[in-house]
Amino acid sequence: MQHIKNWAKSANNQDIALYCSEGAFLEQPILLIGGTHGDEPEGVILAEALLAHLKAHPESASVPWILIPCINPDGYVKNERVNGHGVDLNRNYPASNWSNEHSKPRYFPGPHPASEPEIQALVKLIIDVKPKLIIHFHSIEDPCIVCTGKPGLKAAEILSKVSGYPVKEDIGYPTPGSLSEYGWHDLKIPVICIEEREKIDLNSIWPRFKKALLEILA
Repeated sequence: MQHIKNWAKSANNQDIALYCSEGAFLEQPILLIGGTHGDEPEGVILAEALLAHLKAHPESASVPWILIPCINPDGYVKNERVNGHGVDLNRNYPASNWSNEHSKPRYFPGPHPASEPEIQALVKLIIDVKPKLIIHFHSIEDPCIVCTGKPGLKAAEILSKVSGYPVKEDIGYPTPGSLSEYGWHDLKIPVICIEEREKIDLNSIWPRFKKALLEILA
């Protein structure tokens, strides 16, 4: 396993760490991302639990993988959705449907596509390694597994089966400039968004998804 402590910097110049299996940058890995929205700790907990397991049992994953436990440390330390510039990172991708329209400040997409250092680093990573699947971890009032792109459906159904959360094609409202829009509609990389139930017992998250995530990485 490789650990790059300062793989990227946040808007407030915090280190963003990246972990990966040996040789992951030379293959088409599965890319896993936690902590996009700083007020969704469930996603960081799931990413960190998966990382702890992979550290202890590296043999449990035969598929190359890259894991970023928390892409938005600025928001995470403040329990805020946005990054240090007040930008919703999941509206800042350079998707063809990016829009500067937003209903609330917490959805501010930034002054222009990929304006934020976190997204610039992620976009470069995605272009460089061409992941075969992207899975990012979030939380919401009504939990579900959002699958964008038919090639990701098998993995989404595995996650749905163990969690009991339904598979959906979208979150139920437009998300211009999101990772799902950019990954699938622009790059044809399937994207799965695990939407855990917000404010759930944090100790229940890893046991619910452990079996499915390890099956996907097996």
